[in-house]
Amino acid sequence: MVSGNLNVERLLDSISQDLKTLIAYRDIDDPLMIGIRTGGVWVAERLHQQLGITSPLGILDISFYRDDFTHSGLNPKVMPSKLPCPTEDRHILLVDDVIMSGRTIRAAMNELFDYGRPASISLITLIDLQRRELPIQPDVCGDTLSLRPDQQIKLSGPEPLLLDIRQRQS
Repeated sequence: MVSGNLNVERLLDSISQDLKTLIAYRDIDDPLMIGIRTGGVWVAERLHQQLGITSPLGILDISFYRDDFTHSGLNPKVMPSKLPCPTEDRHILLVDDVIMSGRTIRAAMNELFDYGRPASISLITLIDLQRRELPIQPDVCGDTLSLRPDQQIKLSGPEPLLLDIRQRQS
């Protein structure tokens, strides 16, 4: 287990500053922040508070939208998505903890569009592992890591938020 160089508080502060800049640059008024369950929700809760966003925080559980659903089955901890207001014509700040292949984000966008057509979706991630299988990139990212094939990263929380790099279980 390695976590020494992955200071979550520093990453959140950096993301918060970059996100303020992005919101101002795109002239976004009253964004709707939505976290992808589970780690993305923890990150979104912290960013939502740091940025003082007034709209309630939304939560997505993408279990039924995953493209590996028929292969891996249903996660036993599936919970409903909670979107506190309509997404139609809203500027969405979609938050996840780690982006790797892009498939989780694709599933999240598919679910979001089932609720309506957002004006825009900006992707915010704590860590980018740059192992893309789909052409999806974060707009704001805390850090980029290169892991060996036998390693995985895990965010634990919600208090405190800790990032650990571990050996993959066989």
